[in-house]
Amino acid sequence: MKKFKLGCQLNYTISQPTTFLFNVQVVNNNCQNIVQEQLQFNPFLAIDEYISSSEKNRFVRVNFSTGKLEVSYQATVELSHYYGNYHNIYEVKPANLPVETLPYLYPSRYCQSDLLFGLAQSEFGSLSPGYSRVMMICDWIYDKVKYLFGSTNSQTSAFDTATERAGVCRDFAHLGIAFCRTLNIPARFVSAYAYNLNPPDFHACFEAYLGDRWYLFDPTKLVPLENIIRISTGRDAADVSFATLFGTVEINNQYLFVEDISDVQENKKVDESEAIAIS
Repeated sequence: MKKFKLGCQLNYTISQPTTFLFNVQVVNNNCQNIVQEQLQFNPFLAIDEYISSSEKNRFVRVNFSTGKLEVSYQATVELSHYYGNYHNIYEVKPANLPVETLPYLYPSRYCQSDLLFGLAQSEFGSLSPGYSRVMMICDWIYDKVKYLFGSTNSQTSAFDTATERAGVCRDFAHLGIAFCRTLNIPARFVSAYAYNLNPPDFHACFEAYLGDRWYLFDPTKLVPLENIIRISTGRDAADVSFATLFGTVEINNQYLFVEDISDVQENKKVDESEAIAIS
């Protein structure tokens, strides 16, 4: 079992009454146990909390007039990953998929799988179905797309990334999701904290539904999969933004940290014979 202490601090200047929707708290599920956590607003604000019924994403709404706002979140989280041998993990035909996974087969705002069908079929259509095929998708993205800060913006889609061949973690995740969906593999976006990510930032990767569960994939290969702590999941980044703002706002500072405080430092690196699930 791994244990992490993590958190973020966000500082804003607000020039008109604004509503914020924050999504920075980690999810509590079978593989992630929140030992303790604290979410604070300075100045103190009344909050409205909402937890989505299916993904267990945690949203907090606050309203603020004008001035300076500081948001601080800290948590201690225990992770007990599920490890599987990828040789035994197969794709599931749409007729046999759990009905709750079916929405993750459709094109979405940033993952236009319908526009990438030809490319996906030519590159991956002849590969053996299963976990190994999704691994090959990740390898293709890692090899063909340059990881380049500042190369994309909030409007960049998977189709753009496939065309321009440059992006950051959210673009890599969107492209992986779109490719999977063209092959009838349900795939969803994961926002996360990540230990040893340099520089520290909110991270993005994706999950694909294979066999009987969701498995985690990260085409950036920036950190080991066991160092990823989930915040939320959605069809794409539009569903899981760490902060959605309804007003005129300037962000002054964004600081994140993740520390490994496991009782035993495993230093375990997952090899190609293992698959990880964090849900």
